[in-house]
Amino acid sequence: MTRIGFIGLGSMGQAMAARLLESGLDVSVWNRTAAAGDELVASGAHRLDSPAEAFDCDIVVSILANDAAVQSVFSEELLASAGKAVHINMASISLEAARTIEARHAAAGVPYLGAPVMGRPNLARTGQLNILAGGSAENIEAAAPALDALGKKTWHVSTEAAGASLVKIAVNYNLIHALGALGESVNLVERGGIDPQLFVDILSAGFFSGIVYPTYGKIISSREYFPAAFNAQLGLKDLTLTERAAEELDAALPIAPALHRLFDEAVGNEERREGDWSIIAEVIREL
Repeated sequence: MTRIGFIGLGSMGQAMAARLLESGLDVSVWNRTAAAGDELVASGAHRLDSPAEAFDCDIVVSILANDAAVQSVFSEELLASAGKAVHINMASISLEAARTIEARHAAAGVPYLGAPVMGRPNLARTGQLNILAGGSAENIEAAAPALDALGKKTWHVSTEAAGASLVKIAVNYNLIHALGALGESVNLVERGGIDPQLFVDILSAGFFSGIVYPTYGKIISSREYFPAAFNAQLGLKDLTLTERAAEELDAALPIAPALHRLFDEAVGNEERREGDWSIIAEVIREL
């Protein structure tokens, strides 16, 4: 049986670890706050005392919140004594951090994939994520037991981890645009006396038939932003990653400053910062 060491048990991490466990894999978990793993341990997972112990497994899967968390956990010291388990880093991180972490693994001889995911926790729970892989074909093959359990498709987008980060950053920027457009258009029809959910249903049945408009349109029209699967603070983090990538690549993002202002307003409000990232629609309504 393939042994998985899983690091990072936020809402997405818990859903992913549960999926791996239900897929018949031997899962061991670690989180900085140990209590986050209690439910998984009760379901059959093993508890790790440190992230270093995860590398005693066949595959290490991690999904941490941001650059700082990833760089802190996967330090040069930890990797120097790690085994040869392939590490799949599924966090959304900056291009700079992706390169730094990949270089640390290479220096320590630890196989590594940058593999951020597309999808919410409900899709992780059912193995329906899209996975963006950056790394060698050999490492993707070694990671297959975990990738196949978690995703409906693994997209090999680059031989470098930073390539996968770049694609994820660009995907999230499209989502952020959609949230802003939904917030503006829902506000517009509401002010004209139109049922906002009716408007979202029309959008979803016509030009925008994917999952984004029905999912986030319902959240915005009903103002049901809590509990959040992905909150406004994380949304601002991802927008900032996009702006940093654009600066490095000399790419124009003329609409980004306006979107950034919306997230700044949402995150600056204590009652909103933990709401779903589509809560920027409330800032638009107030404007």
